Amino acid sequence: MAESSASDLPPEIAGPSQKLVRGMGLVESTAVNMLEMIGIGPFITIGVILSAMGGPQAVLGWGLGALVSICDGMVYAELGAAMPGAGGSYIYFREAFNPRSWGILFSFLFLWETIFVAPLAISAACVGFAEYTHYFFPGLSHAGVGALAAAACILVTVLLYRPIKTVGRMSVVMLGLVLMAMLWVISTGLIHMNTRMAFDFPAGAFHPSKAFFSGLAGAILFAMYNYGGYNNITYLGGEVKNPVKNIPRAIIFSILIVAVLYLLMSVVIIGTIPWREAAVSHAVVSEFIGKLHGPRAATLMTCLILAATLGGIFTMSLGYSRILFAAGAEGNFFKVFGNVHPTGHFPTVSLLAINALAIPLCWLSLERLLSALMIIQIVFQFVPQVVAVFAIRMYRKEIPRPYRMWLYPLPALVALAGWTYIAATPEQRQFLGTALALMLLGLGAYFLRAKAVPSWPFAPARNQSSD
Repeated sequence: MAESSASDLPPEIAGPSQKLVRGMGLVESTAVNMLEMIGIGPFITIGVILSAMGGPQAVLGWGLGALVSICDGMVYAELGAAMPGAGGSYIYFREAFNPRSWGILFSFLFLWETIFVAPLAISAACVGFAEYTHYFFPGLSHAGVGALAAAACILVTVLLYRPIKTVGRMSVVMLGLVLMAMLWVISTGLIHMNTRMAFDFPAGAFHPSKAFFSGLAGAILFAMYNYGGYNNITYLGGEVKNPVKNIPRAIIFSILIVAVLYLLMSVVIIGTIPWREAAVSHAVVSEFIGKLHGPRAATLMTCLILAATLGGIFTMSLGYSRILFAAGAEGNFFKVFGNVHPTGHFPTVSLLAINALAIPLCWLSLERLLSALMIIQIVFQFVPQVVAVFAIRMYRKEIPRPYRMWLYPLPALVALAGWTYIAATPEQRQFLGTALALMLLGLGAYFLRAKAVPSWPFAPARNQSSD
């Protein structure tokens, strides 16, 4: 198939993408996804998932999390191949739910959610980076953590302020460092692990009790935090070469590779460190390397983990900036956000703004707010995204779908069930009110804007691709 360009796409999808350069191939696209998926997550949450499940049966949480991710990834793959423009879900919602009525509202609500979630997510990752430096600076104060987190945010912004081809190459280099850390853990563990210790299941480990299913929900939730990011390449759809092939492949390849790495890491660690100790450790990977190779090796591993964290922040900021760019370029957000660099042809204002909003949050205590992030994304993005696939198949048959998910509609239904199961857990239900309040505020903001512009439902919708 010939390489796709923005000019090959329908104008309503190609619009903002015509300002960008399709400079990312399959390797760079997969690297961008994997960097955000990995980040610092597995290095600090292996113990948390062990604790949630109460033993080595935690691998079940990793496995089911991978299953939900694969099924949800197929949803993104089908939509991303059909509508490979900048902004990802922002475009999918608009086109799936009627671009002249409800689609305008749904895309606005996704944009509304992004304005709140993106700075929180970026700042949280920066704080995670700063807190992990306690290994080197055990006396670092709260103010010091905030300053270091803000510095990390600024550094990432500087690194991203360059053409997408350069960013793609940098992503591959960063991924190499991340894989070095993970493969070091896995190879060392395979040599030293005790198989009996790795599968030291406690009595009643798989008994189908209320506690088991509650723990399983928690384990899947944390696993999904770690798998999250496979959709990042869809936000960059306007900068991917041959997107109808490379977007689906990047999504599926990244999930499969990361799932195998996570499962192997989890097994070899609890085959070396008793799972009861690993479950209460906050830096189990560094302790694992330190136990086998000494403090100098643990120091090197900590540096690699920090590099992985920086890589996650790097790709997270990259993806979020393209959502604001797409909305600004279409005139559905401040038009200045649609500006691109005159020679590099990459979004400038949206990139600078999204990270500038994150910097002040680096000094806040975000634990409770961060706990609400997943439920907000489930309500605003993940569940509507599944519905969008059904809507496009039923009502927008004129949109070409070069990639069709296997075994449709089963993967979409599995993804929907997985997100619903996570949202229904007691720990997450308490944040439904937060998501509902944010949605009501978003609806209010939309209708005020629609009356002022005017737009649907107060007037016929504007032509989104030409305004």
